Amino acid sequence: MKKRLAGFEELVLLATASLGEEAYGVTVQQRLEAETGSAVALGAVYAVLDRLERKGYARSAWGEATPHRGGRRKRMFHVTAPGLTALRAMGRIRSRLAQPIPKHA
Repeated sequence: MKKRLAGFEELVLLATASLGEEAYGVTVQQRLEAETGSAVALGAVYAVLDRLERKGYARSAWGEATPHRGGRRKRMFHVTAPGLTALRAMGRIRSRLAQPIPKHA
């Protein structure tokens, strides 16, 4: 059985992919809020990032501790090859579904 992306999972994975080397919980949250115009709970972002890791669509690693973070490290995320494949598949599905949408209301 294929692992499917739920709507918010897809958005989190897209934001993570778009951020590249700068993807960690707060930056993913900020990107989602900027693009959707809605508040996004940081806890929800981390819950989805954890789920995406379990599905094999994302990986995380701890970055170096930095003085401006009080010596704390960031948990950095990146999209895996299966994650990119899932995003492309969702893009194709969305494109096919959008075909009958009329241009004028």
